[in-house]
Amino acid sequence: MLCAGAYLDPVYRDRVIEELDLNEQRLVAPSLGFDAARVLAHALRARRLELAWAGAIVGLWVVGLLVTDFLLAGYLVPSVLLAMGTAIRGDDDRPPLPRRLAAFVARWMGRIVFGLFLVATVVFAFSGSDDSSSDASCDSYDSYGYCQSYSSGDGSGFWGFLKGLLPALSQMFGGDADVKALQAWLALVLFVAVALCTGAQRSQFARALGGELSPERFPDAASDPAESLESRRFQRLKERIRLEQRAPLIMYHEARPFCGSGADYDTWVLAVELRPDGMKKVRPMSNRTILDAVRPLLEGLRLPSEYAGHAVRDRLRWLEIDECVFLPAEGLGRREDAPYNQEAFEGHRARAVEEGAEKRRHFLRVRVGGWEEELVVTVYVRIHTQGRMLMLEIAPHVLQPIRADFKDADRTAHRFRSNSMFGKATWAVGQVPGSAIRSLVTLCQGAAYGWQLLTSGHGNALPDGPAMSVRELGAARSGSLFQRMDVDRYLRSVQDRIANGVRTALAEHGYQTGEFVQKVVNISGGGVHIDSVANSTFAVGSHARASSSTSTGGSVPQQQKGTDSDGNG
Repeated sequence: MLCAGAYLDPVYRDRVIEELDLNEQRLVAPSLGFDAARVLAHALRARRLELAWAGAIVGLWVVGLLVTDFLLAGYLVPSVLLAMGTAIRGDDDRPPLPRRLAAFVARWMGRIVFGLFLVATVVFAFSGSDDSSSDASCDSYDSYGYCQSYSSGDGSGFWGFLKGLLPALSQMFGGDADVKALQAWLALVLFVAVALCTGAQRSQFARALGGELSPERFPDAASDPAESLESRRFQRLKERIRLEQRAPLIMYHEARPFCGSGADYDTWVLAVELRPDGMKKVRPMSNRTILDAVRPLLEGLRLPSEYAGHAVRDRLRWLEIDECVFLPAEGLGRREDAPYNQEAFEGHRARAVEEGAEKRRHFLRVRVGGWEEELVVTVYVRIHTQGRMLMLEIAPHVLQPIRADFKDADRTAHRFRSNSMFGKATWAVGQVPGSAIRSLVTLCQGAAYGWQLLTSGHGNALPDGPAMSVRELGAARSGSLFQRMDVDRYLRSVQDRIANGVRTALAEHGYQTGEFVQKVVNISGGGVHIDSVANSTFAVGSHARASSSTSTGGSVPQQQKGTDSDGNG
């Protein structure tokens, strides 16, 4: 889906290339459930194809301008209006009403002007001749020598206006007012050629989705034409990305430590006093000891109910548990110096698990990939003991499902392939009005990227942590109700097992667990724990009031119920 998105959305494709190709000094973010190198390969391929087709379309327009004596220059006006409409609206799903209204007006003005010019061209092609005496002739000229009004031997009124429109356009852009029918026919031929180019480009994308991006062929990366790019630079970047994206050692940017894991979700930070239980003997307890108590309980989530049988389907059965170490990218001399080998990771893990350092941090990582890896829930767990205090950090992150248009790429391609010739032709003709400016912008963007690649100096820059994640760029803003329910189910199950594991470790090593349990309840449920109501007064309800009366026997709490309270408090 992410590879298909590179063909569907040029903005997404360009940001993928900017992050993974242009800024080659940046280490890649963790890739959960996908291969970022494969996405980059298709993004580069999609750009190459788009540049090739854009060059062909711009070439057709240039040739058309020359052979029609700049008659086609007038058609650039609706193309500019259509481009303005797209730029005004922007990329927001729901832009402000003034922007939507201005974009609507600009687009429809472009369509109307293009339609008017096209009708005039057709009329002139079928009713004109190569003899200018029988075509539109100028009745009067202004002081600068430009024609002010045209007359036609074939009629007057709107018909005459249409026949006089093309000579006026030609003269306006520096051409000859003596427009011949051949020029109008050449203009129509150009439009057909541009429509064929846009249709062929769309067909190429549809074939890619039905071919190398199909579920049957996609697992075979060796046969993917996008992977066979012979550029040494791409091959080098591909190897680096595949080394970094799955490594348990995560090199991060200080401002974005969890880049690639999605949005943070209900983070816990809990600190409790380690108080010995007078009934038990206190035993030494390390961070590793607590983690070793938590991990078996988390692994138990993979087991189905004993009454449900082994055929039950639940994503928790494929729950992944591993350990990772976060290291800042700053300080590295080269990207290749990052310590991704197993020996270096083991050394960092052994030292980081028992320390509370600020930059190097050890986490137990629990991951659930639901909805065919579209909905990814990752919980980072960190435990630290210092000064007879226990600190528990739980940082859940959620990667939302893939964007709807990316998910529907197969459906879109199938609809285009199975459409009738008339339907395909209609779609292609609709792309002609904006093709000139759109293709020119594409070529300018390609040239600007090449200039950045040559002059920006990213290749020799100091290494940096990831600025964005390919997966996060392609994520929807929110999931469905079912998916939100699954997120809550996964997180509550994992968080409950973590809390039970820590409580068990505390109890087994001779420490009190009451305060820990109380704080877990407060954080997870939003409740307030009251140790005792002795010598206290309290009230429940929005209009409740509490008072107390003192007697020789002590304080007697009394409760006065408000209108919103019931007998159950």
